[in-house]
Amino acid sequence: MRLADFILRDMEPILAQWEAFAATLLPAAANMESLGLRDHAEQILHAVAKDLRSSQTREAQREKSLGRAPRLTDATETAAQTHALLRARAGFNINQLAAEYRALRASVLRLWMDDCVPESPDLDDVIRFNEAIDQALAESVTLFSMQVEQNRNLLLGMLGHDMRNPLQAIQVTASYLAALNAGDRVSGAAARLIRSGARMQALLDDITDFNRTKLGLGIKITPTSVNLANVLDDELDELRAIHPDRQIELRVSGDSQGVWDGPRLQQLLGNLVTNAIKYGAQDTPVCVTVTGDVTHVRIEVSNCGPAIEASMLERMFDPLMRGSVHEGTDDRAGNLGLGLYIASEIAKAHHGAIEVRSNDVETLFSVSLPRADDPA
Repeated sequence: MRLADFILRDMEPILAQWEAFAATLLPAAANMESLGLRDHAEQILHAVAKDLRSSQTREAQREKSLGRAPRLTDATETAAQTHALLRARAGFNINQLAAEYRALRASVLRLWMDDCVPESPDLDDVIRFNEAIDQALAESVTLFSMQVEQNRNLLLGMLGHDMRNPLQAIQVTASYLAALNAGDRVSGAAARLIRSGARMQALLDDITDFNRTKLGLGIKITPTSVNLANVLDDELDELRAIHPDRQIELRVSGDSQGVWDGPRLQQLLGNLVTNAIKYGAQDTPVCVTVTGDVTHVRIEVSNCGPAIEASMLERMFDPLMRGSVHEGTDDRAGNLGLGLYIASEIAKAHHGAIEVRSNDVETLFSVSLPRADDPA
């Protein structure tokens, strides 16, 4: 008997073995009923049988082996994709999902070969069946991974939102204690709380911004008419207070008036300068240059120090990337490796561009922002 006919004839015994195996995938399957354990297995098997019965050229077989099997035009999801989505929501992990397909492959082939005795099974059917199972597995794994990533991003979003109120309470209380003038010990403790709260706020802001970009929302900006030189100078004053032992210079030329999101560009500059302070030579200044022309304003942040390797330069703006901290660098502030990524996303949100170059003399980050005349 051909394998497609066998699958359709013996659907129930195959599903019974699928269900029995799925029930062993704990803890997710612990309280699931038969219908949930068999989720979309019958539809997957019908799709496999249909594939086995369809004609297939060598070229089509090759395309399928490369993961480019044709999709149904009248379906938004295949049965395998829907199965993966529901398994992810039920708490299964990706290894358990793959194990279901391995068990299905083994049980179908074993039952069919036993049924074929004394005749030999059709070798082409075996090949085609393995192709179909591999295709279903690939579809499941892809959608399962997307669902898990979406769940993780939603969790980060909720975490960032729910942490803001208690963090704000800590910062307000610390500021109140500092204002009491209740002695050096209380003032010192309050100052430590304020600094720690600021670092936590910065990390939380990075997580929130990163989460927005991963959800496809991008960095939110509110452009207004600003003098960019003044806005960036305010940010540098704060950075000088945080790093009193470092020299930070600002040079301005040309017109720096335009329509941008001032606080976001302060965040961009802060990330670039903090990176320069952290990884640059400690005894040399960090230079910030703002240059305005007719259509654009350019922000450059440069520092002296060892050249960045070419392989690192290519991934400099990737999320969760952290460079090697040079000896003597103060790394107490900590970070998630999101600063440069968020800086690049802020530039993109302003329809600008950011780039970096590095040699034995200096490392220079350059941001080009198009000038806008009207906030609308």
